[in-house]
Amino acid sequence: MKFHIAVNMERISSDTDMAAVRDHTLTMVQMADAANFEVAWAAEHHALEMTIAPNPFQLMTWWADHTDNIRLGCGVANTAYWHPINLAGEAAMTDLLSDGRLEMGVGSGAYQREFDRMKPGLQQPDSYKYMNEMLPLLRELWRGDVAHDGEYWQFPTATSCPKPVQDPVPMWVAARAPVTFDYGVANDCNVLSWPLTHPFSEVKEYRQRLDNAIAANNGTFNGRWAVMRHSAVYDNEEDRASAIAAIRHILGLFGNLMMQKGDVVDGFPEHIGPEEMEGNWRYEPDMLETNLMFGSPDEVITKLKAYEELGIDAFIYYASMGLGHEQQRRSLQLFIDQVMPEFT
Repeated sequence: MKFHIAVNMERISSDTDMAAVRDHTLTMVQMADAANFEVAWAAEHHALEMTIAPNPFQLMTWWADHTDNIRLGCGVANTAYWHPINLAGEAAMTDLLSDGRLEMGVGSGAYQREFDRMKPGLQQPDSYKYMNEMLPLLRELWRGDVAHDGEYWQFPTATSCPKPVQDPVPMWVAARAPVTFDYGVANDCNVLSWPLTHPFSEVKEYRQRLDNAIAANNGTFNGRWAVMRHSAVYDNEEDRASAIAAIRHILGLFGNLMMQKGDVVDGFPEHIGPEEMEGNWRYEPDMLETNLMFGSPDEVITKLKAYEELGIDAFIYYASMGLGHEQQRRSLQLFIDQVMPEFT
């Protein structure tokens, strides 16, 4: 089982210095690079301070300039917001500038609030249709000239400039629903899953969906399966309490965006309390500590071994959850020093 890291430029308060956020993000990626993490993932989001990533390719190119070996993951580009020629060129340029370290992920987005601003009139549940048209088109543009007359994009003969260094570029699809697992497997993609705050039984269900998709594809799957969890490793009660408080607060912001129950002021979502949370977004402390990759080094090792036994190819350590920068770095260092050696 390989290890990846996902880290955002994240501001929870206007009092947080943007330069400090920038520098912390790079430090985390450099720590992961030195520890032989396989991939560092950058998201795409718009007009939100809690995930500042208007163009993931800028972040990945910047990280590439300050690291040696870690691969750079686009996790993920929302295909509805891009023109295919633009997306193909941006991705290929990142691959070129990083000497072939790009891992290209596409998905269908999460927040209706973003769609209302970036693609007015499109409902998030329908955005997967854009991904279905975009993914094979990216591969065609990377190969050479192609004209396209599709449902969402039409253009005369064009190609990607530049072309990627890698042939093929590793492709990833973000998947939770069975139909997305089916699509990823059928289209020879790696699969990235995020079970949110659900228990480990949800990860087992994803394993079943992946197996079903492979069976429907004549038993063939040459890709990898990665699972992401918010992660915090601690060795004292103060850090434990801080981690649980931080994830509970961030879920109050996340729940606002997912359920559209609060306002967003100058990029900062209003916090909504537990009494307003529904279903997936409940956030009792005991549930969170159990379900997420939280705990002492020994507890985290035990949890990770269950993921490994399930056949996960890569675990994505999701670092960003409103935790202070110093504690984020302590947690990652504990993971590197005391958890990872159990899996080498």
